[in-house]
Amino acid sequence: MVSRLTSFLIKLSLITAPMASATEEVEFFEKRIRPLLIEHCQECHGADKQKGSLRLDHQSGWKKGGDSGPALIPGKVAESLLWKVVSYEDRDLKMPPQKKLSDGDLAALKQWIESGAHDPRSEIPGGSKTASQPKADATFWSFQPPAIKAPAPIKNTAWPANQIDRYILAKLESEGLSPAEEAETTVLARRLTFDLVGLPPSAEQLQPLTGSFSTSKLEPFIDALLASPAFAERWASHFMDLTRFAESSGGGRSLPFKDAWRFRDYLLQALKENTPLDQMITEMIAGDLLPFENAAQRRRQLTATGFLTLGPTNYEEQDKGMLRMDIIDEQLDTIGKSFLGMTIGCARCHDHKFDPIPTRDYYALAGILRSTRTLKNYTDNVAHWIDTPLPFEGEQEAQIASHEKAVSELETEIGLLKDNLRDVGGLNLRKKKSLSVKDLPGIVVDDSEAQKVGDWKVSSRYPPFIGGGYTHDMNVGQGEKTITFTPKLPVAGRYEVRVAYSGSPDRAPKVAATVLHADGEDLVHFSEATEKLNGLQFTTLGTWRFEAGGQNFILISNAGALGYVTVDAVQFLPADTDMPEMPALAASQEETTIKTRLSELEKKLKTLKKNAPQRPEAMTVAEDPAPEDARIHIRGNVRNLGATVPRGFMQVAYKGTPPSIPADESGRLQLAQWMTRPEQPLTARVMVNRVWHWLFGAGLVRTTDNFGITGELPSHPELLDYLAVKFMEDGWNLKRLIKEIVMSHTYRQASESSLNSADPDNRLLSHMNRKRLDAECMRDAMLAASGQIKSDFGGPNISEAKAVDSNDQRVQNLEYGFSFSDTRRSVYTAAFRNVRHPLFEVFDFADINQQIGQRTTSTVATQALFLMNHPQVIEQARFAADLVMAGSTSLDDHITSAYQRSLSRVPKPQERELARDYVEASVSGNASAEDRRDAMARLIQTLWATPEFRFIR
Repeated sequence: MVSRLTSFLIKLSLITAPMASATEEVEFFEKRIRPLLIEHCQECHGADKQKGSLRLDHQSGWKKGGDSGPALIPGKVAESLLWKVVSYEDRDLKMPPQKKLSDGDLAALKQWIESGAHDPRSEIPGGSKTASQPKADATFWSFQPPAIKAPAPIKNTAWPANQIDRYILAKLESEGLSPAEEAETTVLARRLTFDLVGLPPSAEQLQPLTGSFSTSKLEPFIDALLASPAFAERWASHFMDLTRFAESSGGGRSLPFKDAWRFRDYLLQALKENTPLDQMITEMIAGDLLPFENAAQRRRQLTATGFLTLGPTNYEEQDKGMLRMDIIDEQLDTIGKSFLGMTIGCARCHDHKFDPIPTRDYYALAGILRSTRTLKNYTDNVAHWIDTPLPFEGEQEAQIASHEKAVSELETEIGLLKDNLRDVGGLNLRKKKSLSVKDLPGIVVDDSEAQKVGDWKVSSRYPPFIGGGYTHDMNVGQGEKTITFTPKLPVAGRYEVRVAYSGSPDRAPKVAATVLHADGEDLVHFSEATEKLNGLQFTTLGTWRFEAGGQNFILISNAGALGYVTVDAVQFLPADTDMPEMPALAASQEETTIKTRLSELEKKLKTLKKNAPQRPEAMTVAEDPAPEDARIHIRGNVRNLGATVPRGFMQVAYKGTPPSIPADESGRLQLAQWMTRPEQPLTARVMVNRVWHWLFGAGLVRTTDNFGITGELPSHPELLDYLAVKFMEDGWNLKRLIKEIVMSHTYRQASESSLNSADPDNRLLSHMNRKRLDAECMRDAMLAASGQIKSDFGGPNISEAKAVDSNDQRVQNLEYGFSFSDTRRSVYTAAFRNVRHPLFEVFDFADINQQIGQRTTSTVATQALFLMNHPQVIEQARFAADLVMAGSTSLDDHITSAYQRSLSRVPKPQERELARDYVEASVSGNASAEDRRDAMARLIQTLWATPEFRFIR
């Protein structure tokens, strides 16, 4: 019987390869390939010089090639000469000759060649041109303020249900077309419930909908859907696409964003309460700068700024200038596409090639985000996003504040005791001129046992010291000298690492130490400068976990040191209570007293923290205390700086006087105010177009992220402006905008399978578009049919046991071993950047390393195979079978229930006969209840594989 199911599902598969849009190809070339070729290739292969007769400064140059033939073959990386030389595969010919391209540049070049080597540079610099891509200017349609223009007169005055229909019908009639009939009641009900709440209609919802879907039935049906918490859950998914929501960093060693779920909950709550969309945009960009009346409002506003922190970031990037600029570039790119419909990022390296966005405008905006702190430690080896404690009110805030004060006081006293203990120990040690490593507690590695690189000098001039003396760098050759200490640790565990050195006023105030431990590598800095000549000193670098006999070391460098760097020894002190005792220095009475008190306080602190009321934190940004304008990065290079540009906005979208940015502010608040002002021509148009796209499957402007000249023109510009103006006049009210659209006859039309030769792409909307359920709706529909879906609203979706400190190696590997076994709605499904829910992977969820304006809809064999074979689909089908078979022994009742739960309708007579034959052929007369349940489950699986389940008509 399984073979019948297999045959049916395989026939459903029609393999098509989704292609990247032309807009994406242009953007990729402008952001990654053009700057790469300019920086690394055109000096030798440009207009002034053509080594090997090869030019790479225009399209026809690499197509023609040089002395060795064409430089590359689009789509064929291995056969492309350019790839062979830049990847250093050829021993005799390596380009660039000075230094191999970075891994990131090589990956971008490879992707460009594989995808067909799209190159818009048709114009030959200084010569002729093959074709010319027009460039937009301030007169382009999208840069004009939206204004309402009355629709043309119509003939069929009885058809429009509202003003939207008048614009649509006027265009249809001008082309000699007529609108389709209204969709059947059950079809329209299913369309509305999936579009508005992302779930199939329940039997209770469908029961009162008999006959035609009159306005008296339609309006309360829509109002109930919009008022449901499920509306917020469905539409939060759309906004999570726009804001590239993720719960891990993705870059380098991917780190979990343990508090990212709070931003998702911000979206949920804002949509549930119908927060005006301009307010949401303002809070996401500058919520921390807004006034607030209470702690709840402050929590919401702070959490909203997580929007700016959620991008894919390689926190281990060692070039901190590059890291900072890459974060700013990603933020600008997301803001530009999501809210302005502009590919702002293309202007990082040069003036935008197609739209009127000069490089100066890019860096005017970059200065705003450069004056915003997104990381709390730009200089550390592994940077980190900002975690901000959230405020509360009343008794809860009082309890948390009281606890935090007690902890702070204890930590201060413990710190003072540790300082006193270090001083007492130092005094005891300094009574001797020379100390043996046996005089010190723990495991001690002397400088005489360390591996030195560079010219170091051993000295015994200033006692006391450990062993025969200490080592110093002579205050010369900064960056050329390192000294590495490799301990032989008897047991694995956590050790406090202390460095012994000779202190003096002429010592370096900042010395770099690299610690390789069991969980990775950390770069820390410490000071050796003292007010007077103190001789032997100890400083703690930190506490880490080390393996016994592992590759552990401490590497101290004089790179960047402003003064002498001295090193005497490195000490490893056991930090875990269950580790065996190591040899210890005989303690004085004063030390014993301090240690006893220290032990008491540390136990008290541990107990206090264990029973602490938790103050939640959110990922946020903060104002930089020293705002600054950005300098132009010539060709996008962070070390090739040009003129300084005052902070500001896109000049082409200035309508009226832009907000003034105070010198002591970043400008984020003014940016948000400028983006949402009524005369600004882009934001309202972009957002109403997105709503149209989410409801119709295609926007009035089909390139939803690109309102520039390389994007598509609007099919109904007057309607787009009408919606934008009314949306702003209505207070940016999202629910009322949606209601107006879905109440229209345009939305209520039937979908037609036959193409209209006069409008093959249905740009004029003579009928409704058929839409494939997205991945979330498909999963939720299965869970709804099986009765397993949980209705919990909001809250974390990864257990607290797993989401501990993000520096914990277990959490860093969490996403690769994560079990997607929850049955909450798909909006709560863990959103890791490297690993997604398997159904999401198969059904085109899209790459969340960037904002998602519109998803690809593919039809591939793996989708049918997933619905046929995946254990989670089989499991949910069995749960659904249990439900449809409960309370009745009639096979006809079971089949009716299966159709209602899966397709939101009763089966037609022929369908009922086919289903009965299928189930009866699958089981014998004396089959067990489990066999019958499995046969019904296979029928339900078959229904889930049908186009009717997977598509909205």
